[in-house]
Amino acid sequence: MDEPDFLSTAQVTIIGLGLMGGSLAMALRGHCARIWAYDPDELSLRMAQQQGIVDRASANLEEILQDSDLIILAAPVQAILRLLNELPGLVPGGPVIMDIGSTKRQIMAAMQKLPQQFDPIGGHPMCGKEKLGLVNADAGLFQGAPFAFTRLKRTSTRAQQLASQLAEAIGAKALWVDADTHDHWTAATSHLPYLLSSALVLATPSDARQLSGPGFRSMTRLAATPSSMMLDVLETNRDYILTALERFREQIELIETLLKHNDRNQLELFLSESAGHKKEMG
Repeated sequence: MDEPDFLSTAQVTIIGLGLMGGSLAMALRGHCARIWAYDPDELSLRMAQQQGIVDRASANLEEILQDSDLIILAAPVQAILRLLNELPGLVPGGPVIMDIGSTKRQIMAAMQKLPQQFDPIGGHPMCGKEKLGLVNADAGLFQGAPFAFTRLKRTSTRAQQLASQLAEAIGAKALWVDADTHDHWTAATSHLPYLLSSALVLATPSDARQLSGPGFRSMTRLAATPSSMMLDVLETNRDYILTALERFREQIELIETLLKHNDRNQLELFLSESAGHKKEMG
């Protein structure tokens, strides 16, 4: 028997019309009954309504949460944590609450404390751009990207099916993972690359830009990400990021040793092993 199509009849309310929230609203058009949105920025609200990105937009949070079937928290991590604390006093009924924050442990702990009428589920689409804001939103942003979902013991089957339907609707690939594993993995695949990109920019002489090619540009792209978005991530995943930095430091020290000793054979072995590992990872 086919599972019920919860998404097609849902009123989806997106809290935050930045890059991710705006892209999600665009990608969900035609896949749900209505899309409402909240954002404190009046320019974003006008743009969202004038371009038909949402059916209704408001800077009044309590007003926009009425009649929601699915509330998506598309905000920085600390803002999500504040919203989870405020929602019980603002939301009638028992909607599904989903976040799309970049770290999961603290958010899922806060979701666990929500009153029982709420149906919480964690989410994190593994995609994005270094340029933020609704003006850079793109309906195709999620195509082919993993969308990590984290459930609690209290998360209903309906919420899980709704999450899977949402991922399918926007072209993403649903991946179910616990909060600890999510933060462990993303420390290596997302948060560490941002720090390394930033460090590489600062370690490069400014006049060397005359000879910067696509390799340097691709390696340093993430450094352009606003720190306002990344500081919350670094703070809430500090332990796993420190572990990832230690593993990276070991590899850098090995390269340094091989170069100091001019050990061509071991350096070739190191590079070949790296290339093989990259092929396995995709």
